[in-house]
Amino acid sequence: MSLINRLRRAGWPGPSGLRALEDRRLFAIGDIHGCDDLLASLLDGISAETVSDSRPPLLIFLGDYIDRGPDSRAVLERLSRLPKVGVQARFLCGNHEEVMLQFLERPWIAADWLDFGGRATLLSYDVSPPDVLADAQGWETARQQLLAALPDQHLRFLRGLEDQIALGDCLFVHAGVDPRRALNQQRPHDLRWIREPFLSNTRMLAKTIVHGHTPTLEPHADRRRIGVDTWAYHTGVLTAADLSAGRVRFLQARRKDGAIQVGWSDEAGISQEFHHSRWILPQS
Repeated sequence: MSLINRLRRAGWPGPSGLRALEDRRLFAIGDIHGCDDLLASLLDGISAETVSDSRPPLLIFLGDYIDRGPDSRAVLERLSRLPKVGVQARFLCGNHEEVMLQFLERPWIAADWLDFGGRATLLSYDVSPPDVLADAQGWETARQQLLAALPDQHLRFLRGLEDQIALGDCLFVHAGVDPRRALNQQRPHDLRWIREPFLSNTRMLAKTIVHGHTPTLEPHADRRRIGVDTWAYHTGVLTAADLSAGRVRFLQARRKDGAIQVGWSDEAGISQEFHHSRWILPQS
């Protein structure tokens, strides 16, 4: 029996059943983590793939735009300007954006942001990270310097991020959902941080959950969830799930031989239209 037929029997809607939007294509983009070069290439690829469509696609960004990678500032600049250049996009809040916003309000409770990836974000804004043993004044100084360097447009973008987006058969979140709760009773903390029991739970949910947060070497799709965090800052691969015409395909920007290539993952021979993938050791 084919993999697609096995998934159908297990409850997966199948290539002709999964619906997010009826009137246009939709791309869900995984964790970017400061990799602006991959983001720019992936957006160019999406534009090339949809140039002949009657309506522009909707882009849903799944969170974790900042930290770890080399250019968080450039990523926030690019994303915050997308609506101004006519790109239809919605943006979820990841756990990394949550911690950055906490740092901007109460720096003394987010001192571990440095080890969490915040050091790279501070450096991208030309702010010198304080020593991990800095006193409260040292953290306050770093906060003030970041606020001074942070464009108003970036701050408005961060404060306007969404917790979840429900469209058709899909629920888009950053991390996942608590399977013990109804989808309309989820807690923001779980939507941004959860791994277990979401990842291993086998109970069918009211919608297919589309998420990032937990990195895998290849994107994941099964009857319950679609995961598109392919560890961009480490692997050099940024993934978008194309949820169109009842099917799931993965478009990827991939660093290779000093350049960035964009293509469908099945065409690159690294995945199939539907497949399973083990997640990497948990990373926040």
